[in-house]
Amino acid sequence: MAYPAAHNWADEPELLDLAAAPVPAYGAGSLADLLPTLVAGQGVPGFTASIAELTPADRNCVFLVDGMGWEQIRSHPDEAPYLTSLLAGSRGGTGRPITAGFPATTATSLASVGTGLPPARHGLPGYAVRNPATGELMNQLRWHPWTAPKAWQPYPTVFQLADKAGVATAQVSSPAFQTTPLTKVALSGGTFLGRMTGEERMDLAAERLAAGDRSLVYTYYSELDGAGHRHGVDSDAWRGQLMYVDRLVQRLAEQLPPRTALYVTADHGMVDIPFDEDSRIDFDEDWELGAGVALLGGEGRARHVYAVPGAEADVLTVWREVLGDRFWIASREEALELGWFGPPGECDERVRGRIGDVVAAAQADVAITASRNEPNESALVGMHGSMTAAEQLVPLLEIRS
Repeated sequence: MAYPAAHNWADEPELLDLAAAPVPAYGAGSLADLLPTLVAGQGVPGFTASIAELTPADRNCVFLVDGMGWEQIRSHPDEAPYLTSLLAGSRGGTGRPITAGFPATTATSLASVGTGLPPARHGLPGYAVRNPATGELMNQLRWHPWTAPKAWQPYPTVFQLADKAGVATAQVSSPAFQTTPLTKVALSGGTFLGRMTGEERMDLAAERLAAGDRSLVYTYYSELDGAGHRHGVDSDAWRGQLMYVDRLVQRLAEQLPPRTALYVTADHGMVDIPFDEDSRIDFDEDWELGAGVALLGGEGRARHVYAVPGAEADVLTVWREVLGDRFWIASREEALELGWFGPPGECDERVRGRIGDVVAAAQADVAITASRNEPNESALVGMHGSMTAAEQLVPLLEIRS
């Protein structure tokens, strides 16, 4: 692949240092470490309490709010007074950030939460990734095209192993999620209970916690994320959703049965991307970025780039030259060695080919869109996926009864 003759290679901006990228804290403070730590404290065999600060409890509840990053809570104390009080350690609670994992996106994070494994192990390393068996992009959130769930993610969930060990285990979420493949591979085990409203979920989660001497309950709320994507994280719609989430957390906290620890967390944060050509680089209109590329996966701020066989090195070079001052641009092997997808040396072979030949993670407030092939995703205001603090840091707010 030849470089464009008009490109002035003498004036290249300074590349971002890959070694300086803020890698997720796998093994000590990531979403993948949360459930293993909780069930280890409940006596479930085979697990280690790797988040050392957490004290064991007989009953554990995880309330995951989609899209509620640590930085977003800190920036909105008026809309979230109860959550803000937990950040400060009052009301008998404690608050600290943990890392989501890379990419900071829903399918990847929920799989990390539910399996207790990093993306390089569970095998959902992005929003849309190549299926090496077919050569097609597989959207892991929508599960399209259809792929056998157990073959795609073969590990048991923490919920399944806890239920087998005698812990009263339940998921309380929207009925729409009960039979989805993502739920099957990431969150199944015990009893799934579908409830439509947030209030119903909080009340039922409290009931299920009290149902056993040892219990593990997971509950989930998604609408904050939707408001951020559609309107941005500084919009009235997003702020209104955060106010509602704040009330839900307080409602659940006030109903906790004795000997319970409630953990409020999230799957990722979010950033707003301006609607201008400098901030939204349209891959579908950029022949230079597209040269030698067979498939573009991932999402705007965390791209998997799959090269035509033999063009891998050239694609890496061009992407670094064009975008390397705003994105951390790594080869697959560099990303794995640096620990982006999990501890170095711990990538399952079935997962390796799902990761791009080139991986691009945004450092600035920019995104690589695809106006023709991804019109809906390209129109989003709020985006996420990368390793910046606004996307990567999620809350771990603890309330004990």
